[in-house]
Amino acid sequence: MAFMDILPDPLRKIKDSGVQNNTTGNAGPGFVTVKLGSNMPTTMTRTNGGRVVLRGLATHNWDIDITYNQLTRAEFEPVYSFLLSRQGILQPFYVILPQYELPRDPVFSAKVLSSPASIDVVNAVASGATNMIITYTGSGIPKPGDIFTITDQYNTNHVKAYMITRTETSTDYNTVIDAGDANKKRIHFTPPLTYTVPSTATLKFDYPKFRVTPKAEVQEYSLGVNGLYQFNLSLEEALP
Repeated sequence: MAFMDILPDPLRKIKDSGVQNNTTGNAGPGFVTVKLGSNMPTTMTRTNGGRVVLRGLATHNWDIDITYNQLTRAEFEPVYSFLLSRQGILQPFYVILPQYELPRDPVFSAKVLSSPASIDVVNAVASGATNMIITYTGSGIPKPGDIFTITDQYNTNHVKAYMITRTETSTDYNTVIDAGDANKKRIHFTPPLTYTVPSTATLKFDYPKFRVTPKAEVQEYSLGVNGLYQFNLSLEEALP
Protein backbone atom coordinates (compact mmCIF):
# COMPACT_ATOMS: atom_id res chain seq x y z
CA MET A 1 0.00 0.00 0.00
CA ALA A 2 1.10 3.55 -0.74
CA PHE A 3 1.59 6.01 2.08
CA MET A 4 -1.12 8.62 2.45
CA ASP A 5 -0.46 11.80 0.44
CA ILE A 6 -3.56 13.81 1.51
CA LEU A 7 -3.53 16.10 4.55
CA PRO A 8 -5.40 14.23 7.32
CA ASP A 9 -8.76 15.67 8.36
CA PRO A 10 -11.95 14.28 9.94
CA LEU A 11 -12.93 12.47 6.71
CA ARG A 12 -9.46 11.34 5.62
CA LYS A 13 -7.84 9.35 8.40
CA ILE A 14 -4.27 8.07 8.67
CA LYS A 15 -3.08 4.91 10.42
CA ASP A 16 0.11 4.74 12.48
CA SER A 17 1.68 2.97 9.50
CA GLY A 18 1.11 6.07 7.35
CA VAL A 19 -1.56 4.38 5.23
CA GLN A 20 -4.96 5.99 4.70
CA ASN A 21 -7.87 4.17 6.32
CA ASN A 22 -11.01 6.24 6.77
CA THR A 23 -12.51 3.66 9.16
CA THR A 24 -9.75 2.72 11.61
CA GLY A 25 -7.20 5.50 11.04
CA ASN A 26 -6.51 8.56 13.18
CA ALA A 27 -8.57 11.55 12.14
CA GLY A 28 -6.95 14.89 11.59
CA PRO A 29 -8.65 17.94 13.12
CA GLY A 30 -11.23 19.97 11.24
CA PHE A 31 -10.41 23.41 9.88
CA VAL A 32 -11.65 26.46 11.79
CA THR A 33 -11.09 28.82 8.85
CA VAL A 34 -9.86 28.34 5.29
CA LYS A 35 -8.49 31.15 3.16
CA LEU A 36 -8.08 30.61 -0.58
CA GLY A 37 -6.17 33.10 -2.71
CA SER A 38 -5.89 33.21 -6.50
CA ASN A 39 -2.46 34.51 -7.43
CA MET A 40 -1.88 35.49 -11.07
CA PRO A 41 1.12 37.86 -11.26
CA THR A 42 0.71 40.58 -13.89
CA THR A 43 2.29 43.88 -14.75
CA MET A 44 0.73 47.07 -16.04
CA THR A 45 2.39 49.89 -17.94
CA ARG A 46 0.71 53.09 -19.03
CA THR A 47 1.79 54.97 -22.15
CA ASN A 48 2.07 58.76 -22.30
CA GLY A 49 -1.17 58.72 -24.25
CA GLY A 50 -2.95 56.95 -21.42
CA ARG A 51 -3.17 53.52 -23.05
CA VAL A 52 -2.77 50.62 -20.61
CA VAL A 53 -0.66 47.59 -21.54
CA LEU A 54 -1.15 44.46 -19.41
CA ARG A 55 0.74 41.19 -19.47
CA GLY A 56 1.18 38.13 -17.33
CA LEU A 57 4.47 37.62 -15.53
CA ALA A 58 4.16 34.08 -14.20
CA THR A 59 1.91 31.05 -13.99
CA HIS A 60 -1.13 31.18 -11.74
CA ASN A 61 -1.10 29.45 -8.36
CA TRP A 62 -3.51 28.97 -5.46
CA ASP A 63 -2.59 30.05 -1.92
CA ILE A 64 -4.29 28.29 1.01
CA ASP A 65 -4.23 29.28 4.67
CA ILE A 66 -5.72 26.89 7.24
CA THR A 67 -6.31 27.63 10.90
CA TYR A 68 -7.13 25.07 13.60
CA ASN A 69 -8.69 25.29 17.02
CA GLN A 70 -6.43 24.49 19.97
CA LEU A 71 -5.68 20.78 19.68
CA THR A 72 -5.10 17.87 22.01
CA ARG A 73 -2.03 15.81 21.26
CA ALA A 74 -4.21 13.04 19.78
CA GLU A 75 -5.64 15.58 17.33
CA PHE A 76 -2.35 17.33 16.64
CA GLU A 77 0.05 14.45 15.97
CA PRO A 78 -1.65 12.95 12.86
CA VAL A 79 -1.25 16.28 11.06
CA TYR A 80 2.17 17.30 12.36
CA SER A 81 3.78 13.90 11.83
CA PHE A 82 2.28 13.78 8.33
CA LEU A 83 3.84 17.15 7.49
CA LEU A 84 7.24 16.14 8.85
CA SER A 85 7.13 12.96 6.77
CA ARG A 86 6.89 15.17 3.67
CA GLN A 87 10.36 16.59 4.52
CA GLY A 88 9.37 20.23 4.61
CA ILE A 89 8.77 21.53 1.10
CA LEU A 90 10.53 18.63 -0.64
CA GLN A 91 7.50 16.37 -1.06
CA PRO A 92 4.26 18.12 -2.06
CA PHE A 93 0.97 16.61 -0.93
CA TYR A 94 -2.74 17.12 -1.51
CA VAL A 95 -5.40 18.94 0.47
CA ILE A 96 -9.17 18.78 0.03
CA LEU A 97 -11.00 21.93 1.10
CA PRO A 98 -14.40 21.34 2.72
CA GLN A 99 -16.20 24.12 0.85
CA TYR A 100 -15.29 22.56 -2.50
CA GLU A 101 -15.80 18.87 -1.73
CA LEU A 102 -18.95 18.69 -3.87
CA PRO A 103 -20.55 20.90 -6.56
CA ARG A 104 -23.02 23.59 -5.47
CA ASP A 105 -25.92 22.23 -7.55
CA PRO A 106 -27.36 19.29 -5.52
CA VAL A 107 -28.63 17.56 -8.68
CA PHE A 108 -25.24 17.79 -10.39
CA SER A 109 -23.56 16.79 -7.13
CA ALA A 110 -25.64 13.59 -7.00
CA LYS A 111 -24.69 12.96 -10.64
CA VAL A 112 -20.93 13.11 -10.06
CA LEU A 113 -21.19 11.03 -6.89
CA SER A 114 -23.10 8.27 -8.64
CA SER A 115 -20.84 8.28 -11.70
CA PRO A 116 -17.61 10.20 -10.96
CA ALA A 117 -15.92 9.58 -14.32
CA SER A 118 -18.90 10.50 -16.51
CA ILE A 119 -18.07 14.17 -17.20
CA ASP A 120 -16.32 13.97 -20.57
CA VAL A 121 -14.48 16.52 -22.70
CA VAL A 122 -16.08 16.77 -26.17
CA ASN A 123 -13.06 17.88 -28.21
CA ALA A 124 -9.36 18.37 -27.51
CA VAL A 125 -8.67 21.77 -25.93
CA ALA A 126 -5.38 23.62 -26.30
CA SER A 127 -3.31 24.80 -23.36
CA GLY A 128 -4.10 28.38 -22.44
CA ALA A 129 -7.83 27.98 -23.11
CA THR A 130 -10.32 29.27 -20.56
CA ASN A 131 -13.39 27.34 -21.73
CA MET A 132 -14.31 23.91 -23.02
CA ILE A 133 -17.37 21.91 -23.98
CA ILE A 134 -18.22 18.94 -21.78
CA THR A 135 -20.91 16.32 -22.09
CA TYR A 136 -22.86 14.11 -19.69
CA THR A 137 -26.34 12.70 -19.37
CA GLY A 138 -28.65 13.87 -16.63
CA SER A 139 -29.74 17.14 -15.08
CA GLY A 140 -27.88 19.76 -13.08
CA ILE A 141 -24.91 21.88 -14.11
CA PRO A 142 -21.55 22.97 -12.71
CA LYS A 143 -22.02 26.30 -10.96
CA PRO A 144 -19.67 29.29 -10.75
CA GLY A 145 -17.33 28.68 -7.84
CA ASP A 146 -17.14 24.89 -8.27
CA ILE A 147 -13.64 23.41 -8.37
CA PHE A 148 -12.59 20.61 -10.71
CA THR A 149 -9.47 18.76 -11.73
CA ILE A 150 -8.73 16.91 -14.96
CA THR A 151 -8.10 13.18 -15.27
CA ASP A 152 -5.88 12.58 -18.29
CA GLN A 153 -4.47 9.07 -18.65
CA TYR A 154 -1.79 10.38 -21.00
CA ASN A 155 -0.58 13.18 -18.72
CA THR A 156 -0.52 12.35 -15.03
CA ASN A 157 1.28 15.65 -14.36
CA HIS A 158 -1.90 17.59 -15.09
CA VAL A 159 -3.00 18.07 -11.47
CA LYS A 160 -3.91 21.77 -11.64
CA ALA A 161 -7.15 22.79 -9.90
CA TYR A 162 -9.57 25.01 -11.84
CA MET A 163 -12.59 27.08 -10.76
CA ILE A 164 -15.78 27.48 -12.79
CA THR A 165 -16.61 31.11 -13.62
CA ARG A 166 -19.71 30.53 -15.77
CA THR A 167 -21.60 27.71 -17.49
CA GLU A 168 -23.48 27.89 -20.80
CA THR A 169 -26.16 25.36 -21.73
CA SER A 170 -28.09 24.63 -24.94
CA THR A 171 -30.91 26.88 -23.69
CA ASP A 172 -28.92 29.57 -21.86
CA TYR A 173 -25.85 30.66 -23.74
CA ASN A 174 -23.86 33.55 -25.14
CA THR A 175 -22.04 31.45 -27.74
CA VAL A 176 -23.90 28.65 -29.53
CA ILE A 177 -22.94 25.14 -28.41
CA ASP A 178 -25.04 22.54 -30.23
CA ALA A 179 -28.64 23.58 -30.66
CA GLY A 180 -30.93 21.18 -28.88
CA ASP A 181 -28.17 19.00 -27.33
CA ALA A 182 -29.00 19.26 -23.64
CA ASN A 183 -26.11 16.95 -22.70
CA LYS A 184 -23.47 19.48 -23.76
CA LYS A 185 -22.36 22.42 -21.64
CA ARG A 186 -19.67 25.03 -22.20
CA ILE A 187 -17.81 25.74 -18.97
CA HIS A 188 -15.61 28.79 -18.46
CA PHE A 189 -12.93 28.58 -15.80
CA THR A 190 -9.83 30.10 -14.30
CA PRO A 191 -6.87 29.88 -14.60
CA PRO A 192 -6.14 29.02 -18.26
CA LEU A 193 -5.36 25.38 -18.98
CA THR A 194 -1.82 24.39 -18.03
CA TYR A 195 -1.70 21.58 -20.62
CA THR A 196 -3.58 20.58 -23.74
CA VAL A 197 -6.53 18.40 -22.78
CA PRO A 198 -7.43 15.48 -25.10
CA SER A 199 -10.98 14.39 -25.86
CA THR A 200 -10.34 11.24 -23.80
CA ALA A 201 -10.02 13.26 -20.59
CA THR A 202 -12.68 13.46 -17.87
CA LEU A 203 -13.36 16.11 -15.24
CA LYS A 204 -13.44 15.39 -11.52
CA PHE A 205 -15.85 17.57 -9.54
CA ASP A 206 -16.16 15.37 -6.43
CA TYR A 207 -13.52 15.93 -3.74
CA PRO A 208 -11.06 17.79 -6.02
CA LYS A 209 -7.54 17.95 -4.64
CA PHE A 210 -5.09 20.86 -4.55
CA ARG A 211 -1.45 19.79 -4.83
CA VAL A 212 0.42 21.94 -2.33
CA THR A 213 3.54 22.45 -0.29
CA PRO A 214 4.12 24.58 2.84
CA LYS A 215 5.27 28.13 2.18
CA ALA A 216 7.76 27.90 5.05
CA GLU A 217 10.47 25.27 5.43
CA VAL A 218 10.09 25.35 9.22
CA GLN A 219 6.92 23.80 10.66
CA GLU A 220 6.46 24.89 14.26
CA TYR A 221 3.77 24.82 16.91
CA SER A 222 3.17 26.27 20.36
CA LEU A 223 2.10 24.35 23.46
CA GLY A 224 0.06 26.18 26.08
CA VAL A 225 -0.03 25.69 29.84
CA ASN A 226 -3.39 23.99 29.32
CA GLY A 227 -1.63 21.20 27.41
CA LEU A 228 -3.22 22.18 24.08
CA TYR A 229 -1.36 22.72 20.83
CA GLN A 230 -1.73 25.79 18.61
CA PHE A 231 -0.88 25.24 14.96
CA ASN A 232 -1.75 26.79 11.59
CA LEU A 233 -0.81 26.04 7.99
CA SER A 234 0.13 28.30 5.10
CA LEU A 235 0.28 26.45 1.78
CA GLU A 236 0.85 27.20 -1.87
CA GLU A 237 0.04 25.21 -4.97
CA ALA A 238 2.98 23.13 -6.20
CA LEU A 239 2.68 21.56 -9.64
CA PRO A 240 4.98 18.74 -10.83
